[in-house]
Amino acid sequence: MTSLSWSLSLPLALAALAVGYLFGAIPFGILVTRMAGTADLRSIGSGNIGATNVLRTGRKDLAALTLLGDALKGTAAVLIARAALGEEAALAAALGAFCGHLWPVWLGFRGGKGVATFLGVTLALLWPAGIAFALVWLAIAAATKYSSLAALAASLATCLAAAALGATPTALLLAVLTALLWLKHRENIGRLIAGTESRIGGKGGPKAGGPAA
Repeated sequence: MTSLSWSLSLPLALAALAVGYLFGAIPFGILVTRMAGTADLRSIGSGNIGATNVLRTGRKDLAALTLLGDALKGTAAVLIARAALGEEAALAAALGAFCGHLWPVWLGFRGGKGVATFLGVTLALLWPAGIAFALVWLAIAAATKYSSLAALAASLATCLAAAALGATPTALLLAVLTALLWLKHRENIGRLIAGTESRIGGKGGPKAGGPAA
């Protein structure tokens, strides 16, 4: 996809955005930990609802389920919107799903940092860029043991990959999502600069790897 001439009407675009938001706002971290009978996820660690914080409950299985759910809700939103209304709607749904995870209405607009959902929507929009994200995340995480640094680098690499593939509209959308992801990681960025960021498996930080927060 090298170009996209926007033709979707505003009501349909808003509908796709809203549907995407409702998918993205599903708080899988809260749901799986509540069903498992663990402590309220928002009272643990960072208080975020993503898989990295779920790991702090000591349940790797719940973290894996959260990671999968947070990714697939983004993928599902994009695929459904595309099937119903086309590529333009898919882009709108991707933005909605990502924002839904970051600011879920059900949780007082306090959500996660969006890494797994970023991956999920990217795989649905442009799967080679999604693969690029996963490879960069794994490489940076393995080399540095910083989950946050891996997410920051992988999101930026994904934008560049989409641009290199000639998918300009998708690259522009991913640039917006990356800016939001970096914004949500601003405290992590500060700790990385100060040298106080927790490493994967380190004391006080995530107990295992996982590209979500």
